[in-house]
Amino acid sequence: MKKVVLAYSGGLDTSVCIPLLRERYGYEEVIAVMVNVGQADIKEAEARAEKLSDRYRVIDSRNEFVHDYIFRLIMANGNYEGYVLGTAIARPLIAQKVLEVAKEEGADAVAHGCTGKGNDQLRFDAVFRTMDLDVIAPMRELNLTREEEQEYAQEHGVYFETEKRWSVDENIWSRSIEGSELEEPSFIPPEEIYQWTVPVSETPEDAERIEIGFEHGIPVSLDGTKTDGVSLIRKLNEIGGKHGIGRTDMIEDRVLGFKARETYEHPAATILLRAHRDLEQLVLTRNELRFKDYVDKTWSELVYQGLVMDPLFDSLNAFVDKTQERVNGTEYVKLEKGAMIIVGRESPDGLYTKNVSFDVKLEQKGVEGYSVYHGFQSRQAMRARFGSKK
Repeated sequence: MKKVVLAYSGGLDTSVCIPLLRERYGYEEVIAVMVNVGQADIKEAEARAEKLSDRYRVIDSRNEFVHDYIFRLIMANGNYEGYVLGTAIARPLIAQKVLEVAKEEGADAVAHGCTGKGNDQLRFDAVFRTMDLDVIAPMRELNLTREEEQEYAQEHGVYFETEKRWSVDENIWSRSIEGSELEEPSFIPPEEIYQWTVPVSETPEDAERIEIGFEHGIPVSLDGTKTDGVSLIRKLNEIGGKHGIGRTDMIEDRVLGFKARETYEHPAATILLRAHRDLEQLVLTRNELRFKDYVDKTWSELVYQGLVMDPLFDSLNAFVDKTQERVNGTEYVKLEKGAMIIVGRESPDGLYTKNVSFDVKLEQKGVEGYSVYHGFQSRQAMRARFGSKK
């Protein structure tokens, strides 16, 4: 019996994949796998999978996603062109879980519902192809339009109660909204696309102050109370969203070279990434910070491309882990009218010294020798250009 395991989300693309895999590709058994990484519609997807697939599996990976993926992202200040990598960081985990099921089931192939225009196809393929299995991508291979998908779905009893205007992908770290008029860069998004954040006009009049504790670069407490990762992120999504924190509307450079208009909401990600970076400024040396900027950017690009199995990714993580040994302390944050403002920070490993204070008497004469030669080459270049002046 030909058997295929499908990475299933419950949306139109992956739902249409199920009859396509039977009819066009000849698979006799289609197993749908849903990986719970914090999406709100997992129950809806499960009900649809039960109806459409031969068998289905739901894998709860929320804790693993937070501890092994999101925490690493925070330590590496994960950010691609302003995007907090919510969808990107989840795809390798989902793909790996699908592979594990395929191995358990003795499947002949794995499949996904990605098109040939976006990034997700590359993220799934990169992980899927680490095993000797056929990789099937019906949407990409059959080049179906959205309208053709809808027609095929109706012909094969794949029904959706309401046709969604927007394409939404969410997990505990972020929520992306795209499609329809949002594909036009000049289109002004209506408030209806947002679910996690309120407009600034509806935020509380009074600011809210919070304290975030970090240990080895990982957020471990909120307002002095130790909190597990999943609960902490959910709480910060709630608090930040209430104050209108964490909306991103951007033009993004996809891996294939296309420019795409993308819209995201990510309150907790905004708060935690900024707080973590600020704490690093207090405890890491100038040389560490400069080099880590490059490491963080490279790390983020590999995640965006789905290349987390690249040996370089492990090497970058080793460097990041070493730097985080001293990233311990507390960040004091104010949330007000769409703004996240860091109002203070402290760390037992901080490199700040009170010698910079105007009120501290310090032997300053020794600095004069350094000052004489500071900018020496710059002055020489200026003299060569404009002529020597004595």
